[in-house]
Amino acid sequence: MRFPPCVLGAWILLLPALSAAGAGEGAVGAFDLGLLTPAALSAERERWVVLDGRSRRAYEAGHIPGARPFSWEDHTGTDPSGVPYRMWPPGRMAGALARVGIGPDTPVAAYGDAGRSWGGEAWICWVLAYLGHRGPIRLLAGGIQAWRRAGLPLERGPAPPPRPGPGYTVALRPDVLADRAAAARAAREGRLVDVRSTWEWWTGRIPGAVHVPWTDFREGDPPVPISAGRFRAVLARVGVPADGPVVFYCAGGVRSAWAWLAAVLAGRAGARNYEGGMAEWRQAAR
Repeated sequence: MRFPPCVLGAWILLLPALSAAGAGEGAVGAFDLGLLTPAALSAERERWVVLDGRSRRAYEAGHIPGARPFSWEDHTGTDPSGVPYRMWPPGRMAGALARVGIGPDTPVAAYGDAGRSWGGEAWICWVLAYLGHRGPIRLLAGGIQAWRRAGLPLERGPAPPPRPGPGYTVALRPDVLADRAAAARAAREGRLVDVRSTWEWWTGRIPGAVHVPWTDFREGDPPVPISAGRFRAVLARVGVPADGPVVFYCAGGVRSAWAWLAAVLAGRAGARNYEGGMAEWRQAAR
């Protein structure tokens, strides 16, 4: 695997925690959220329910043994007001998690392939945080690419039959979700970050937002969330205050979930994902 020195150094600091059996391994922030190396996941594979955030086709072409497909495409839809890409309602999402054996205390590891999954693995982490997940939530550092490069095995084919768990009790965390009013307030305060592509930015954005493409929140090969120091520098570059609330948005909450995750891993308190994104903003303006 090829990582820049700053990323490799951060991994070295995390390795003892990532290999531990305790629930707080590698965790940061108000919830038990962190990174997990391929070696640590492989060593304790039976401990984790692993969710694959890529497309169904990519999953069937090769996935981590025992992983369950859980892409944002399969768990979002158009809401009653016509806004696409909306996360399923909490009750329905809780049912989807229960069907793959996840309860509120289950250790969950999510992975994807960053660019091709549009940050869908981070979206899984954000959804779990929003639903009030109490168990460990881990992003597989480097995703499926890092797993392959480590020479670890893959399975092919469709998902195994569901293995229902004890049920999922929701305890919503509204502090990680921004609605339209919160996004507008953040824009007035210089705290709203548009993470879409430059082309999308020039075709229309929320007034007052600043622009940082979501790809600026990842680094290394294979990509991982940027370091805390680089995260602070990226926001400083566009004039976002160094502390306090910050809201990220994209078209529909997926790429912005990656930026949110990078913020949480960097220790930034008050980070929120405007899940409705530009799709909701445009719909409300009609």
